[in-house]
Formats: sequence, C-alpha cells, structure tokens
Amino acid sequence: MTDVYLAGIGMTALGKFVERSVKDLTEEAVRLALKDAEAKISDIEAAWFSNTRQGLLEGQNAVRGQCALRPLGFEQIPIANIENACASGSTALLQAIAHIRAGMCDTALVVGAEKMFFPEKREAMFNAFLGGTDIHRLKEFQHQVASVATDLIPEDLRNIDTGQRSFFMDSYAAQARLHMQTFGTTQEHFAAAAAKNHWHSTMNPLAQYRHNITTEEVLQDRLISWPFTRSMCAPISDGAAAAVVCSAQGLKQLNAQRAIKIKGIALVSGTSRTNNDFGKHIGKLAADKAYAEAGIEGKDVDVAEVHDATAYAEIQQIENLGLCAMGEGGVFSYQGHTKLGGRVPVNPSGGLVSKGHPVGATGIMQLHELATQLRDEAGARQVANARIAVAENGGGFYETEEAATVVTVLERLR
Repeated sequence: MTDVYLAGIGMTALGKFVERSVKDLTEEAVRLALKDAEAKISDIEAAWFSNTRQGLLEGQNAVRGQCALRPLGFEQIPIANIENACASGSTALLQAIAHIRAGMCDTALVVGAEKMFFPEKREAMFNAFLGGTDIHRLKEFQHQVASVATDLIPEDLRNIDTGQRSFFMDSYAAQARLHMQTFGTTQEHFAAAAAKNHWHSTMNPLAQYRHNITTEEVLQDRLISWPFTRSMCAPISDGAAAAVVCSAQGLKQLNAQRAIKIKGIALVSGTSRTNNDFGKHIGKLAADKAYAEAGIEGKDVDVAEVHDATAYAEIQQIENLGLCAMGEGGVFSYQGHTKLGGRVPVNPSGGLVSKGHPVGATGIMQLHELATQLRDEAGARQVANARIAVAENGGGFYETEEAATVVTVLERLR
C-alpha cells in the first residue's frame, strides 16, 4: 500500500468571529499549510473541502470548495466537497489519501472551514444540528434518549427547564447515564475530564477558551442535560484548518524534514445494536480497523485527540481506543492518567470542549495538534517523546451512537 504523509498543516484561531467569512478563514488556513509544507499552489493536484453549515446558514450549497479555493488560485484541479457531519474533516482526509493511494495524484490539499456564529440567526444556528440525525425518525430517537436510565437523574432536576433543548446533548446525556448505570461512572468523572481539557486549553494560543476551570466549578455550572453542565459541552465555533498530504514521490518536492507519516486511517458507520453492547460501539470498530492497518495496539499510543463534543464522549472514546479497559474510562480520567504528564495525555489542545468545535474543520484541527506534538513544537503542552498519535473524529447520531467515525494513526519519522 502506498505510504502517505502529512507534509504541512495550518489552522486559524477559534472563536465567534462576527466579521469573518468561510472564504477568509479558508485563505488563512490554506496559506499556513502551504507555507508549512513549503508547497506552492501549483504543487496541489487535487483538493477536498469540508463544510457542513454554509448551506444552512448562508444558502451556499453544492460548490462551497470551489467558491473558497478558486479565489486563491486553485484552478483546473479536481475539487470535491465533503459533508459527513462532525466527521467531515477526517472524511475529507480519507478521500485524499485514497486518491493518492490509487495513483491519481501525488500531492493533495484537505481543507475544513466553518462559519457557525450568526448572532442574528440564533434559531437557525441551533436547528442546523438536527440535520445530523435521521429527521424522519427524530421523534422516535428523542423518545428513546428521554427514557434511558432516567432514575439516575436527581429528583429535583428531572423537570427543571434548561431552555431550548439540544437533541445531541440529550443523546450524549443518555449514553452517559447508560455508562454510569453499567460501569459506575459518576458525574464527577465527567467533570474531571472537562476540567482537564479547560486546563490544557490555557496553554493553546489558538483555543477558543483559555481559562482554567476546576472540577467543582464544572459541576456548579448551568445544567444542560443531566449529567452535563455547560462546561462539559463543546461550544459553537468559527475556524478553519488545512493539510497538505502527499505520497513519497510528492514529498520529494516539499519539506520532508517535517513530514509525519499517516500510518492508518478508517472510516466506519455504526451497527444497530442494543444500547449496552459497548464492544460494538462505532468508535471501537473504527479504532480496531485503523490499528490493524497501522500495526499498533492501544498501548502503543503516546498522545490522542478525541471527539469530546461532551466530556462523556472523551471517556467513551478512550475506552474504544484501548487507552484503558472498557468501562474504566471514568476512573482512568479522574485519576489523572489523561492529563499532560499522565500515562497517555488526551486532548492536549483543550479538546472540543475548550479549544472549540467548528464542525467541518474539527477533524483537521485534531491533526494540527497531533502533528505539532509529534514535531515537538507544542510548547508548554508538549507531550514528552511522543511518537505515535491517534485522532478520533465522530459525527452525527443514529440510533444509539454516532453515525460516522474516523480514526487516524500518525507516526513521527524523525
């Protein structure tokens, strides 16, 4: 199988940027990635563009990538638009890798860009997320998640009005309660995972939020959907990221000294299963497949970025990635094993909860953090001697879990 490398990576800062657009966020990220790879626009033979919200919020459908990249000088090459919920960025990467492995090009560009914050369109911003599930089964899914382990919810919080509800936060909350019921995981475990990520983000100059929050402060924050408080949930974010990927032949024209090997990647959809059959979780299926391609096991991982749309999601995914045993993610996190300086640091970037979550760009932003770690350029948040890194990027929701998940394995070469 053709080896594929990450030659250059770039990303913008994250935040709520009223004056910025998908186009100018894209331009910043692309120019940074090209500079990092020492690549010219003419070196790029194909491009994949990930975005999930521009059609819903701005009416720009169908040719988003062409509209964002043509003004930068990308002409005549194939440009494909990718939408796969929150897993769109990593899905775009997988498509570029497949193109290179098929011998159709040597050097490709992968871009994820998202403009999600429109203060005058708050209802549309909120409702846009519903497209990430089967809208024809929405009431069925809502009924399912509303009935999971509700006896765990403190009686005085069962009927509390938390404002406009998010189906996705309710879905994650149902999964979290099931994990609590099955394995004894606690709300304090989720709070500790969130607090850890808020601390990590204080060391990331590109993070949306850069203030430390203690476990107790996380627990005392506003309730969203029990057991989650606001500090356990990812925010709405604007931002972009881009990556230059290439074959060994393509790498000869670029800066090979900084290249990272893409050792394995897998995209899977889920399984219709019982709620508590955690061994068939989509995240585990993706990890098993990516690990088999890469020739590694969970114990080989030095650093990971996982899709913590909620703090519970991080606990579930570190189990799926084999960083700890199934059912032990809560205790593993609470004991500090996933903090910087711990056994296997997770989300040194601050994760989605604190770094931010611009949906179509998130998967590529995970690669940015891991490449920075493997290059030993992460500064105060550097994981010592990191050689193998793993990213898990999940998207959408179908029945009992995410609708799509991508796991990517990276390896330091020098």
